[in-house]
Amino acid sequence: MNTDKKDYDAVVVGSGPNGLAAAILLQQQGLQVLVVEGKGTIGGGLRSAELTLPGFKHDICSAIHPLAAGSPFFARLPLHQHGLEYIAPEVDAAHPFDDGTAAVLKRSVDETASLLGADADTYHKLIGPVVKNWPGMAADILGPLHIPSKPFAMAHFGLSALQPATMLAKQFKTVQAKGLFAGMAAHSIQPLSNLATSAIGMVLLANGHIGGWVIPKGGSQSIADALAGYFISLGGKIEVNTYITSLAQLPSARAIFFDVTPKQLLQIAGHKFSSIYKWQLERYRYGDGVFKVDWALDGPVPFTAEECRKAGTVHIGGTLEEIEISEKASAAGIHCEKPYVLLAQQSLYDTTRAPEGKHTVWAYCHVPNGSTRDMTEIIENQIERFAPGFKERILAKHTFNTAQMQEHNPNYIGGDINGGIIDIGQLYTRPALRWSPYKTSAKGMYICSSSTPPGGGVHGMCGYNAAKRALKDIFNIKIGKL
Repeated sequence: MNTDKKDYDAVVVGSGPNGLAAAILLQQQGLQVLVVEGKGTIGGGLRSAELTLPGFKHDICSAIHPLAAGSPFFARLPLHQHGLEYIAPEVDAAHPFDDGTAAVLKRSVDETASLLGADADTYHKLIGPVVKNWPGMAADILGPLHIPSKPFAMAHFGLSALQPATMLAKQFKTVQAKGLFAGMAAHSIQPLSNLATSAIGMVLLANGHIGGWVIPKGGSQSIADALAGYFISLGGKIEVNTYITSLAQLPSARAIFFDVTPKQLLQIAGHKFSSIYKWQLERYRYGDGVFKVDWALDGPVPFTAEECRKAGTVHIGGTLEEIEISEKASAAGIHCEKPYVLLAQQSLYDTTRAPEGKHTVWAYCHVPNGSTRDMTEIIENQIERFAPGFKERILAKHTFNTAQMQEHNPNYIGGDINGGIIDIGQLYTRPALRWSPYKTSAKGMYICSSSTPPGGGVHGMCGYNAAKRALKDIFNIKIGKL
């Protein structure tokens, strides 16, 4: 029995959704846990601020949260008791086309399918089973590679999910259905011809029908605040303004969790790792970056398509073929003149985001990793294409290039908000090829960031899975399945 006295049972470096999820699971078991955050506020990608004008509250990174609503771990937490309130848009997501029409994702599978006309049956067959089986598959899809609890359902999902999005989209007949699916799959931030890009599209569509593409009232910061509030109510402790660059800065603990990417992990603890583990981390691959713009507007975005004027999220990029070209260009180091743009309209449904009658809009496009090119005009041109008069409503704007995104959050290496490319080579082997991707080669040290399975998104499952592993390894506590 180890009788060495430690300051804490566990220390978590980083207070993003994964770091907080790990801390909560550990603290729920009666352990003493400290979360250390480098910035003055907690949250990682879950931060909100007045970036443009007083009274206009913008989400700095994440904005709309289908995976937060669909997370099997977050669903078990009493976050509403700590101030978290989700708002469901009338239309979860819309995808406009040049003819003034739009494909839409609505809460009902039947309604979404029916609006796709000739592709109604195909949509039902593709997404219906994912929705039906999600409660039994969620922990498997949002976890490391292992024998699934629902093997037949997972096999059925995998047959489609592992396909390139460009291949799976061929099942659809209409431009609308192909475009809708391409816009979803492009959240993977890689060429749509890559294997497994269909998985992202299918999961996002399914979660629109499960928990919805919800908007956290008051900003994404409210998710982090609720997680932190619950953690502290359990007896946990959080320290801010403590940026960790060395293990010597940390108090003693039986287990240390790093909500950071391999680049920072090597800097902090590389000297403790085996040569082969260090070799693997040094070869970890980061993906494309993002260029982001926030606007303060004197009215809503004047989209031509009525459905887009009701949507919390709008995917701007036109046809499947256009989006395919855009994502391929970015991965090849080329700035596309008509990029795929992700746009969020939180203030349509959350009146706390802007003064009465005014609005906030959030958008980004994908760019080569490390790009410092100003894409503001290009993004605005793409929006104006589907919303004539948009530019006339701009009161103020704020931009982030990839370097500024990384300065805001050091996990966004080169502007990569996914913590590393999620292609077939790093889907389950991120950040290294190991039996447990959360364990480092140093005893008692774990990585719990989006650089582990299942990757980016506000779901907390990277942190949950890492903490579950450590509870078994270090504390001899076995957690049941979600």
